[in-house]
Amino acid sequence: MTNQENIINKTIIFVKETLKDAEGGHDWFHIERVYKNALLISKTEQVDGFVVALGALLHDIADSKFHNGDETLGPKVAGDFLSGLHVDASTIAHVINIIENISFKGGNETQKFTSPELNVVQDADRLDAIGAIGIARCFNYGGFKNRALYDPEIKPNLNMTKAEYKASNAPTINHFYEKLLLLKDRMNTETGKLIAEKRHEFMLQFLEQFDNEWEGVL
Repeated sequence: MTNQENIINKTIIFVKETLKDAEGGHDWFHIERVYKNALLISKTEQVDGFVVALGALLHDIADSKFHNGDETLGPKVAGDFLSGLHVDASTIAHVINIIENISFKGGNETQKFTSPELNVVQDADRLDAIGAIGIARCFNYGGFKNRALYDPEIKPNLNMTKAEYKASNAPTINHFYEKLLLLKDRMNTETGKLIAEKRHEFMLQFLEQFDNEWEGVL
């Protein structure tokens, strides 16, 4: 086993333990799916596979949604952990940049960092937010936050600031229009775009069925 493989294995153990009690849409299984997606996308991209692996595994190690909005905690936890494994400083800095820049943040925020590795991990994470699993995760988190399924009187807000997006308590269906349906056109890689097309169509079919059932239409 190489040193990099050993570090990845230790990272997997660390993430599993850290997220063992996490909300169902942001638990180890979410991380595992993103990790697998990232490895798949990497096959057609020129990237540092070690950075991609660590970025995927650590991208949600302390999601700000579950830590009072603190966006500094995740990068700190990841950086401290990797430093303890004597990972080189440039790799740690790159992984931290991925963690700090991966999230959607309402869609109106300017991404302050970019790299081929971030592109891969970001696509992998976004793929897990759409399609069948994306739908399941969306409603799981909505239930976790005790949000309404749908309220026809509350329209989706497509022009939220970052602060408004983070503070939103809108019905779960609104999240499809405010984020999930926007992700297909924000994919970075060709593989990501290809996979996203099918998952996007599945969400549209789901929303059509949801609307029909809500209105009592055959």
